[in-house]
Amino acid sequence: MPIVKSNYKSPFLYFNHHLETIIPALFRIVTDVYYERERIYTPDDDFLDLDWVKNNNNKLVIICHGLEGSSDRPYMMGMAKIFANNSFDVLTWNFRGCSGEVNWQPRAYHSGATEDLQAVVQHAINQGYNNISLIGFSLGGNLVLKYIGENGNKLDKRIKKGVGISVPLHLHSSCIEISKFHNIMYEKRFLQNLKKKVKIKSHIMPNALSTNGISKVNTIIDFDDKYTAPIHGYKNALDYYEQCSSVNFLESISIPTLIINAKNDSFLSKECYPIEIAKTHQYVYLEMPEKGGHCGFPSKNKDGYYWSEQRVLSFINANL
Repeated sequence: MPIVKSNYKSPFLYFNHHLETIIPALFRIVTDVYYERERIYTPDDDFLDLDWVKNNNNKLVIICHGLEGSSDRPYMMGMAKIFANNSFDVLTWNFRGCSGEVNWQPRAYHSGATEDLQAVVQHAINQGYNNISLIGFSLGGNLVLKYIGENGNKLDKRIKKGVGISVPLHLHSSCIEISKFHNIMYEKRFLQNLKKKVKIKSHIMPNALSTNGISKVNTIIDFDDKYTAPIHGYKNALDYYEQCSSVNFLESISIPTLIINAKNDSFLSKECYPIEIAKTHQYVYLEMPEKGGHCGFPSKNKDGYYWSEQRVLSFINANL
């Protein structure tokens, strides 16, 4: 498909990408979203906590959060709200260890853990939904794109559309980008949370996880090399990035799929803008607003919805 021309205009007060990223994440308040929690169990004796908004609609959106996120982040609740108010049921889900409770297995979540997304999708199908769309933010966007692409023509026909927002499609170069000086505050916060989880879990299951050398983990790549990769069966961080980068799965996508990556997203490398693929792909739509930051896109309308929420609703409702 041709590259989609974006109409997003950043509000004047959000004059750089850091403000577009930070202010919505820390100060946006989304009201009138009332989740019903459900716990499901995975084949490896772990659990996933799902948060629903049910209105007895047949159409469902499944929303996936980003690194160290959860269902109660403003970007998740904003997306849930607009769909719940427009004749959809909504399922937001928390990755392993992200719902406020330590998960039961040594493994956690990661950018390519599509087996957990499959468990969530299958659970939704078992509830009777036959019109499902998948939406993912950042790491969750990579998960959605990989899931759709790796299933290719075998993707369940009840899954109609996919959306990825602020997606690090090429994991290695994105991790290099987030380790640069201008992103140091973000990386430090991510690492603080990730290390804390390792330390807590190592007390619970000391034979499976060790904190030896954790003080030398200073970047996301270090963390992935020491923990994410070996725990989840990859040789090292580079092997994990190569096998899980969604850019490697785009060619096989078989349903209409929208990627929204702002050009000023400081987390994303140039490899995260698959322009050449989108130009010729039947189903991949690439939209690259000049501004928006990372999972930001602030621009409330009269109902309090952000631009990205209105844009995704429009895409999923469109006849393509």
